[in-house]
Amino acid sequence: MAMATRSVVSEEKNPRGIPKAPFIADVEQFVGGPDGDADVPLKAFNDAIGKYRFMDANLAQRRQGLEEKIPDYQKTLDMVEYLQERREGKDKAADDADDLDDNDDDVAETSAKPLRTTFELNETLYAEAELKDTDTVYLWLGANVMLSYPIPEAIELLKSKLSAAEKSLANTIEDLEFLREQLTVMEVNIARVYNWDVKRRRERREKEAATSKG
Repeated sequence: MAMATRSVVSEEKNPRGIPKAPFIADVEQFVGGPDGDADVPLKAFNDAIGKYRFMDANLAQRRQGLEEKIPDYQKTLDMVEYLQERREGKDKAADDADDLDDNDDDVAETSAKPLRTTFELNETLYAEAELKDTDTVYLWLGANVMLSYPIPEAIELLKSKLSAAEKSLANTIEDLEFLREQLTVMEVNIARVYNWDVKRRRERREKEAATSKG
């Protein structure tokens, strides 16, 4: 039977390797002729839909994780860049110290004060902290691992992670849209094969009834 060796998914794939679902234009030819078994492609289509839905669920979960992670990366990057700008401002003030007159002492003293801020302990609890001038920061890398980085290296690392996460999110959204298109095609194929089979059975019954009357 022709259907036994024919795949219900195409060899064509999207950039991440998800197979495309071909539209079945000629159902009779696809099932192997007028006497082909419709149950075989129907089962294959349902199996393919199950795989597509499994991939869809995994990608939806990945999308949710990335959408939570990207704002954290951005917030951390903004803070580290602020620390760098503040430090660079202090360095510039130190370089210009010889040019300050006595009336600028208050400005210099203000810029030298430690930064007071709050940090998150959990979703509902924050603590106040005083940040002294520093040229290093500690970043969580995951799996309960934290490492110290010089501020410029931390900024470079965070920008790299943010860019990778944003690209991954864009790819994930694209894959989700692609998957949903393939699911629609598969559902249309199932309907077409099922309706073709129903029509064939009806025609056979009508033919048998006409033959018996004759």
